[in-house]
Amino acid sequence: MFQITTILKNISWRWLLALTLFTCAMLGLSSGVGLTERPDVVEGSLLAKAYYSLGLFVVGGLDIGLPTGGPLLGRVLLWIAYFGSPLLAASAVMEALLIVISKERWQLRRIKNHIVVVGSGNLTTSYLRMLRQQHNHIPVIVIDHAIDLAREHELTATFDVTVINGDVTHDFMLQKLRLHRARRVMLLGDDDFVAFEAASKVLRLYPKLTSQIVLHGGSLRFLRAMQSTQIANQVTLFNSYNLAAKGLVNSALIDHFKKTNYQDTVVIAGFGLFGQTILEELQINAGDEIDLVAIVDKQAHRRVQIVDEQQKSGAFYERKIYQGDTTHPDVWRKLTGDIDLSRGEPVVIMGTGDSANNLRTALWIKQKYNNALIFVRTNDTSEFAQAVGKEHGVHCISITRLVEDNIPLEWTRLDQLV
Repeated sequence: MFQITTILKNISWRWLLALTLFTCAMLGLSSGVGLTERPDVVEGSLLAKAYYSLGLFVVGGLDIGLPTGGPLLGRVLLWIAYFGSPLLAASAVMEALLIVISKERWQLRRIKNHIVVVGSGNLTTSYLRMLRQQHNHIPVIVIDHAIDLAREHELTATFDVTVINGDVTHDFMLQKLRLHRARRVMLLGDDDFVAFEAASKVLRLYPKLTSQIVLHGGSLRFLRAMQSTQIANQVTLFNSYNLAAKGLVNSALIDHFKKTNYQDTVVIAGFGLFGQTILEELQINAGDEIDLVAIVDKQAHRRVQIVDEQQKSGAFYERKIYQGDTTHPDVWRKLTGDIDLSRGEPVVIMGTGDSANNLRTALWIKQKYNNALIFVRTNDTSEFAQAVGKEHGVHCISITRLVEDNIPLEWTRLDQLV
């Protein structure tokens, strides 16, 4: 009985009504009611009657004529099908059209005090998750130039947002977003140039949003180059890896450095954006606590030169550079020949974008140097990596988790919005 009830609840009322109308048409035609344009249907097979009954949902009775003759009840049933079938089909079409246009026309026409989020990637997910933890009902529009249907449904169902496909650099689209009534604009897309272009146009059209625009730059090099521009003073610039690095340094590394009674050794394996921002945060917040920093990367020399050019800050520690694959034993053999990792509690950060190699190499290092404090980077939170890390004494850190934990509260507080 429970299964039958569940099935009935899941059946749409429209399907039940369609079946009822189809049955009315079949009963009417089978009772002897004729059709003015198709008199042969009365003597036709059940298959023919079924065919014409289904046709009522598409063209009504326009191609088969009107009911004639036969019993009164049969004609009444057929007339019900004549009117009901096309109306039902039309209602289904109208509902589909309303679903398509409702969010972009009816909802947007009334929306106000909303947040506009540009981009539909993982950073958008992190921001929306933090926002919804504080505010369930604030209207949010997510816009991206290329978002697939599955992702659109995921964002809509999970975070109750309105999703639009469009180019945020077009003036028409910016006006459609009703930015004159918006609280904040979050530019969280993947294209840095497009983000700055969008910010420029938003500020030109809606100057009241000055200081209410948050712009994510994926390239630290480009972001730093733009810091001296006028637009950088009108928006809030950030990088997700910078948020993650700040979180790691402030939540774990500084406390570790303070507990040791000596200057520490730090090994950064993987010197991409995450490794570079970790080094920058260490120089700013813990430079006098560090004795030596070793950098391991396939492009270590080039990336170190870029960092030196951009950061222009004096180092308080000795620095050693090892160019090569972070998983290659020869690289670590050379490093451990220069640096004694068995002394004290050196910090080793496996920070490449390859989670599997980070974990494997970390376990290998931990086996040789159990005294080392080792951090393993994963992109998303990994239950598997957390379990393995706990078992073997290494710390697994998720970029996504670090970013979410360090998103500034003022980006999600309503009392900070205009």
